[in-house]
Amino acid sequence: MATAGRSVAAPLLFLNLVMYFIVLGFASWCVNRYINGQTNHPSMSGNGATGFFLTFSIVAAVVGIVSKFAGAQHVRSWRSDSLAAAGSSALIAWTLTALAFGFACKHISIGGWRGWRLRILEAFIIILTFTQLLYVLLIHAGVYSSRYGPGYRDTDYGMRGTGDELGTKGGTGVTGSRV
Repeated sequence: MATAGRSVAAPLLFLNLVMYFIVLGFASWCVNRYINGQTNHPSMSGNGATGFFLTFSIVAAVVGIVSKFAGAQHVRSWRSDSLAAAGSSALIAWTLTALAFGFACKHISIGGWRGWRLRILEAFIIILTFTQLLYVLLIHAGVYSSRYGPGYRDTDYGMRGTGDELGTKGGTGVTGSRV
């Protein structure tokens, strides 16, 4: 069985799950301060991109956490039928994380005083963008070689073996029985 991709994807999945929970915690705290109007707090501050950055960070974190459940099921079974759910949800999580990455870059380029929680959130979003991309590439590596994992063309599960023939099996049926 192809375990090259699986042995790397499983720890990366767990790492991304932990990082998405950290992003969700920091972004939720910052949104709470932002909604309460406490932006002059020493560890908050921000600029014009803060609201958009926090919103997309929370959405990316929630979708990323949920996609890890499908990813865990795929790593557990490691078959091509679970690859579609894990791959599509991981790709959606990556696109939302990449969108939050864009707002993080804008947040950094505008400048101004940003609190330590916002700077940590920016760093985690930037790191998560690349680790989530690596995870998406790893679970789709079976498309190029079955050595790395299940691909979309692997449909040999559920197939009959060479010795199985269609037709009647040996033995006699009971007459007069109904099914």
